[in-house]
Amino acid sequence: MIAYHDAEWGKPLHDDAGLFEFLVLEGAQAGLSWETILRKRDRYRQLFGGFDPAFVANVTPARIKRMMLDPGIIRNRAKIESAVSNGRALLLVRQEFDTFDDYVWRFVGGKPIRNRWRRLEEVPAFTPQSEAMSSDLRKRGFRFVGPTICYAFMQAVGMVNDHLLDCAWR
Repeated sequence: MIAYHDAEWGKPLHDDAGLFEFLVLEGAQAGLSWETILRKRDRYRQLFGGFDPAFVANVTPARIKRMMLDPGIIRNRAKIESAVSNGRALLLVRQEFDTFDDYVWRFVGGKPIRNRWRRLEEVPAFTPQSEAMSSDLRKRGFRFVGPTICYAFMQAVGMVNDHLLDCAWR
């Protein structure tokens, strides 16, 4: 977790495949620990074609059935199917906004929100921005994108800087 925090968490990300990866993984994490998801991330990358949205959008029911048997990922049918439908929805978002990056970053005005938390207890589970993102994603057909999942996504990809004030990576 320290390596992930120091090298990745909260760093602004503007790559569509990387953004899609975090959206899928945050959805898969629902009800589980992030550490569990990180341990399984490499297998997700293998099975989901490096999180290329077009690849994921074309995952077949037969492939989903095989994925359900793979202990290298979270074997939850609804979460796996949501990744596929979210890939399809992302492709539609690209038709309107050119990139998924352009679409998601508009929820924070194109630049990271820098919060000034002193204690972990101050960090919210969701914000008006994550609620707006969640609502809009759902309208576009995305699943496993509630306000809390969206906020965790926003933190992970650097849309929100929630490093505590005493953190070296602030």
